[in-house]
Amino acid sequence: MNTRDLLIEIGTEELPPKALYALGESFHQSVCRSLDEKKLSYKNSRWFASPRRLAILINDLVEKAPDQNLEVLGPPVAIAFDSEGQASKAAIAFARKNGLDVNALETKDTEKGERLVYRHTAAGVSTSSVIADITEQALASLPIPKRMRWGASRVEFVRPAHWIVLLFGEETIPGSILGINSDNRSRGHRFHCTNEIRFNRAADYESVMEQAYVIADFQRRQNLVKTLIEEQAAKLGAQAVIDSELLNEVTALVEWPVALTGNFEHRFLEVPAEALISSMSEHQKYFHVVDKTGQLLPHFIFVANLESSDPAQVIAGNERVIRPRLADAAFFFEMDKKQSLASRCDKLKSVVFQKDLGTVWDKSQRVAHLARTIAATVGSNADEAGRAAELAKADLVSDMVQEFDKMQGIAGSYYALNDGEPGAVVEAIAEQYLPKYAGDDLPHTAAGMIISLADRIDTIVGIFGINQAPTGSKDPFALRRNALAVIRIIAEKSLFQINLNNLLAEACFALGDKVKNPNVVAQVSEFLFDRYRAIYQERGIATDTVIAVQAAVQGSDTHNPADVGLRISAVEDFRQLAQAEALAAANKRVANILAKQGEGIAVAAVDIQLFENDAEKDLFQQLESLDGTVAALVSEQNYTEALKQLACLKEPVDLFFEEVMVMTDDIAVRSNRINLLRRLSAQFMKIADISQLQI
Repeated sequence: MNTRDLLIEIGTEELPPKALYALGESFHQSVCRSLDEKKLSYKNSRWFASPRRLAILINDLVEKAPDQNLEVLGPPVAIAFDSEGQASKAAIAFARKNGLDVNALETKDTEKGERLVYRHTAAGVSTSSVIADITEQALASLPIPKRMRWGASRVEFVRPAHWIVLLFGEETIPGSILGINSDNRSRGHRFHCTNEIRFNRAADYESVMEQAYVIADFQRRQNLVKTLIEEQAAKLGAQAVIDSELLNEVTALVEWPVALTGNFEHRFLEVPAEALISSMSEHQKYFHVVDKTGQLLPHFIFVANLESSDPAQVIAGNERVIRPRLADAAFFFEMDKKQSLASRCDKLKSVVFQKDLGTVWDKSQRVAHLARTIAATVGSNADEAGRAAELAKADLVSDMVQEFDKMQGIAGSYYALNDGEPGAVVEAIAEQYLPKYAGDDLPHTAAGMIISLADRIDTIVGIFGINQAPTGSKDPFALRRNALAVIRIIAEKSLFQINLNNLLAEACFALGDKVKNPNVVAQVSEFLFDRYRAIYQERGIATDTVIAVQAAVQGSDTHNPADVGLRISAVEDFRQLAQAEALAAANKRVANILAKQGEGIAVAAVDIQLFENDAEKDLFQQLESLDGTVAALVSEQNYTEALKQLACLKEPVDLFFEEVMVMTDDIAVRSNRINLLRRLSAQFMKIADISQLQI
């Protein structure tokens, strides 16, 4: 079968840099998916994306899809013809639908009996005839939050389009996409290559673009940018700090990267490094450099999109641009230090946190109360935790944070240090927003962990308390992320002393009459439990393991994520035991029997005088012998060993179900056997509901 290479290039004005990677990847996936659907096979494919283009190169794409032998099943023969062999309305309709005479219909034996069948061969599509449509559909499905129009056209796209290349081997495929007729002509670098360029063959795309000063491959360009930055840092005897998001953005801003180094005055190093870094990275897309100890150096590396004949001029221009930003940061820092952090707290009374939950000052007081409660629970310094919580949000009204919003918390810690606050308070203020995202570092200090927990719990309970729980599409207060952080901090920092049920109730109490939802504690508790699946799925833990543990813990008096983690680990170990499958199945059977007896019936005493079978007696004796051992192991939170002990019940449980009829006619004997099963279930439920396991 004949094959050719296919090139698709969409030329535009400069595309949004933060979205470029996603646009290129999505465009590629969509085109390849359409080719697969149309049975147009190919050897391999690549995507390209630079500021002014999205492109795809498909190697060895077939010129035509193979013909397909198809069968269309019709009605059963028994319905298609009457007793005299005359075609029924069903047979006539089927024949007409497929453009056939009734006499031309064939039959086929199927699992459901003999049926009419229409067999035919469908010609495969020609590649050239569908590429324009595939491209148009792929562009229409791109993840573009806001499309724009240009000129007098009604066409919409992420940026104005200027050229379209559709080249199949050496043949230009005709078509109109985004209102532009396709061609084999493109454009290179905006400044280094001002003439149009022409592709003679699709396979030449990357080499032709490079001659036009465009490195079209996003990943290759990103690797080059990283290497160039590291080379500049090496010349300084320093190390460049390359943030992955910034690297992606810079890669999306350049087509022909050239790295250069600029400098700033040493005096600016007296300003918090975070503020300087924020100025350089966020506003100017510069990379900062540090020495061997990690201390910021007065240099920056930037990536230009051209080779200048006078690099010194380019460097001087960038130095002129960054200097006022750094000067602003220095000015704000010096001015802010003239006023203590504590004195700013009153200004928080005019900053609204949420209209129904009061001001940021109100929230700070609630968080301080909750922080002292948590500190007392975990045996930490309640005064330090409370003080940190009271001061934590004060930097929101500082000049530094007003100008550099990512400095919140960080600026406050510098001002607290300047005011002579205790070291634990300073560190806690800096750590209060950790973790900021999934996988981020947790607070390292006790006070930091405490106010991070208290702040998040107050937010979650408060928002649920005013009946504004997150929906599928809206979560303006990031409650899901906050809930994950609460669970992570307690679990990963082994804060076994904390009972989340008590903390939720305490947070509700602190909110007072602001709470309008009478079921807030129960709803928040359920919301937190729902987050476990997401956390443990990412760690490769089976969902039914998490469900099994939740079934045992949810609704109990205590809820501790660290304890939940131990139980989940124990159940995962239990799954590997030889007895696990049989015991899980037996517990399912037990659960079904008990479910029919009604909910909420407590475990009653088992009367050994009512035993009629040795299997009953044996199971009872085994449960009796394990009772104290399992209880002791559970109290020590040694759930893995407790489940190993319970695994010994496999044989007596199997024998019980082989030889004992639970639902006997004798009511007393039946009740006694049900009580025995309740006792069996209760032993496992001390750890997890293993009836939920799908082994």
